[in-house]
Amino acid sequence: MTFDDLAARFKQVNQTETAEEHDFNAEESFRLRGKVLGVLIRDARLDAARTVEDCARLLNTSSQVIESWEYGDQIPSLPQLEVLAYYLEVPISHFWGNNALENDRAQTVSKQPHYIELRNRMIGTELAQAREERQLSIQQLAEACYLDVATLQAYEQGDLAIPLTHLQIIANAVNKNMNYFLESVGYVGEILQAREDYMAFMALDEDIRRFIANPSNLAFVKIAMMFREMPTEQLRKAAEGLLDITM
Repeated sequence: MTFDDLAARFKQVNQTETAEEHDFNAEESFRLRGKVLGVLIRDARLDAARTVEDCARLLNTSSQVIESWEYGDQIPSLPQLEVLAYYLEVPISHFWGNNALENDRAQTVSKQPHYIELRNRMIGTELAQAREERQLSIQQLAEACYLDVATLQAYEQGDLAIPLTHLQIIANAVNKNMNYFLESVGYVGEILQAREDYMAFMALDEDIRRFIANPSNLAFVKIAMMFREMPTEQLRKAAEGLLDITM
């Protein structure tokens, strides 16, 4: 039985529970809930490329227990699912939803070769633009990076993937940091940027994190953003106005 079949059957049982409570089969409902949960656990594990053994070690249990969860024969507790969600990098709500990650995973895998090819060409174009901004000929850049001209040309045309060590040397030669070459749009770029933003947020002082995370302080954050965009003269006038109010 597929996940869609289980979800449809589970939905049917729920409808029966609402419409015909006197005929409701609790045992069947619990069994189906367990099966759906098991599929979602396995789905999240596969999406995170983790093994049954990985999850068992994390939760200090046996592989057989994890397998029994995935088959719906045993049911994990909420604290166990919380740890599992953290480890598999899925929201905890994934385990009581009705949407599998399998289809998204299959689409992502099928797009990866095209994505990598496209990114190589984009990085090559960015490299050429950075070199021209520095007013360097391809010969000069090749000499500065201890690379041959043919290889550098292949990098700029996207015909050859740039090893990271080469890209770091080239980036330094054209006065760019590695962030210049990172993808900033698209699914992968958004995920990577979100992780970078999270690391930057966690690096802030705890009191600042709490202030920003408090929805009640959103207006103050927006005011700070507005001040950041203000021209210098307007910002000076705003500061003078605040001084007049406080004096």
